[in-house]
Amino acid sequence: MYRVESVSVIEGDSVTLNSDLTEMKDDDVILWTFGNEETLIAGINKQFDRFTVYDDDLDGRFRDRLKLDNQTGSLTITNFTTEHAGEYKLPFKLKIFNITVYARLPVPVISRNSSQCSSSSSSSCSLVCSAVNVGHVTLSWYKGNSLLSSISVSDLSISLSLPLEVEYQDKNTYSCVLNNPISNQTQHLDITHLCHTCADSVHCCRPTEAVIRLVVSALVGVATVIILVYDIRSRRAEQDQAHIHTSGSIEI
Repeated sequence: MYRVESVSVIEGDSVTLNSDLTEMKDDDVILWTFGNEETLIAGINKQFDRFTVYDDDLDGRFRDRLKLDNQTGSLTITNFTTEHAGEYKLPFKLKIFNITVYARLPVPVISRNSSQCSSSSSSSCSLVCSAVNVGHVTLSWYKGNSLLSSISVSDLSISLSLPLEVEYQDKNTYSCVLNNPISNQTQHLDITHLCHTCADSVHCCRPTEAVIRLVVSALVGVATVIILVYDIRSRRAEQDQAHIHTSGSIEI
């Protein structure tokens, strides 16, 4: 009866499958196979002093990735990818290694919810934490060490987002965590940096409101220039009329 050992690996890392031997005997024969078809990928015949890796098989997916330990027969696979996930069998010791590969996690991104604009009288700040192109992960908000909310996905290459409402004057510590069964990435929230009212900064408002403000400002500027030009022309016209009137009086 085979003993099954589950192993989790992060994509790009290496893993060593132990044979449970400290040293092979002179007549030991060790074979390593992969997949349901039990394709031979490495073997040792101690009697004939043969140590072989078959890394060109299976369309070369194991090329330059296999290393055999000449003393113990343990097998190391380097630079793991998802195509290397599956069953590795060692019949000599009746062992099966069932390997699952997880993608390396990105750091989640915390941003202001741009669809909302808080007035100066508002007391809450709307935030969202997001992660893109992830699979088999959980995205969570924490307040200190307490879980506030979370969302999980089992699909591959999907985008996740999780909202959070906080008070502007909140002094608690918040963090957004992206994790899978063997690793995690954490982003801490800086409330002071992200949360402003519209009275503090126009950038926290919706794009349409910002554009309206800019247009209004431009129109006010144009109107001011027109008024100044009209005033200057009116004064010149008055001065010209006064000059003509004075000149006419002198001639008489």
